Amino acid sequence: MPPHRRAALSPRLASADPGHGVTLADVALAAKVSLATASRVFSHPQLVREATAQRVHDAARRLSFRPNLLGAKLRAQQTRIIGVMLPTLDNAVFAECWRGIEEASLAAGYSLMLVTSNYDPARERERVEYLLRHRVDGLLLTVANAADSIVLDQLDRESVPYVLAYNQITAEGAGNHRYSVSVDNRVSACEGVNALIAAGHRRIAVVSGAFMASDRARQRFAGYEDAMRAHGLPVLDAVNLPSHTASNTAQIRALVAQDDAPTAFFCTNDLLAIGVISDLKRLGLRVPQDVSVLGYDGIALGALVEPPLATVAQPNADIGTQAIAQLLARLAGAPSPQGHATLLPHALRIDGTVRPPP
Repeated sequence: MPPHRRAALSPRLASADPGHGVTLADVALAAKVSLATASRVFSHPQLVREATAQRVHDAARRLSFRPNLLGAKLRAQQTRIIGVMLPTLDNAVFAECWRGIEEASLAAGYSLMLVTSNYDPARERERVEYLLRHRVDGLLLTVANAADSIVLDQLDRESVPYVLAYNQITAEGAGNHRYSVSVDNRVSACEGVNALIAAGHRRIAVVSGAFMASDRARQRFAGYEDAMRAHGLPVLDAVNLPSHTASNTAQIRALVAQDDAPTAFFCTNDLLAIGVISDLKRLGLRVPQDVSVLGYDGIALGALVEPPLATVAQPNADIGTQAIAQLLARLAGAPSPQGHATLLPHALRIDGTVRPPP
């Protein structure tokens, strides 16, 4: 290829993801097309024959190549699509958040592309890469650990606009420049456990999902520790359950069989709390007559169980709505009126499955 044609291409467009080291020239060589043709496939696809474009895309996929989405030629071609990555839709908390995301996006004239990570950091990388290959304008994400995330570090390096939902960013923590919408997980959990203590409970156990999969679970456990230590009460090790939906009767049986069995359980999400209530009933224990259970999330399903689930409620649909508002402000180049980290109010519903210990 003549040198002058190679030099005419934007160097940003001809660069791959910094982590891969594959260039557009490599893709062109693998697809057996000129560098200029490969460039047009990504910048002006309507000018390239479909069969040729398919060869270039196939080569790019084989080589794990993705053009820099903020290159000068691609930047002007907004898709008006927002990429969304949530951990799962099996937990109703994220389905409620999705409702807020969808309504706010459609009202602003944006379409959505949704993927799930299943709480797996490796899958997070693959799913975000998938969204970026579809040239989304920006991303709304919930990640396993916002303070230590390869995915977020990469997005920061590439200046890809994104906003986090549920991941709480603290002023003194790593990544405190990142935009996020959440509640204060630690403070709200502390208030919930304080309510259990005020009801007379002294032996309170925590049931949580895997700490490695959720920084929210770790922050809520820290709130439990704050409350227990403030009252001089013993901090029990968390019971980390592998699944939010499977029966975990064996682990719960081991706890309630102890001489100093807990009189209350604080569960770091409502789905876990509903599962714990089911396990306790299998063991012949009544909730809340024999043991109290407090959840966290405030999902609508909790109000349908009998008795209604006591919980620390967060505004899930509003988290989605506010995160979209922040992302749209970023896409428009406008500063967020709340700053980087937006904390929404929580509420306590201490009734139903909570009462004083027997």
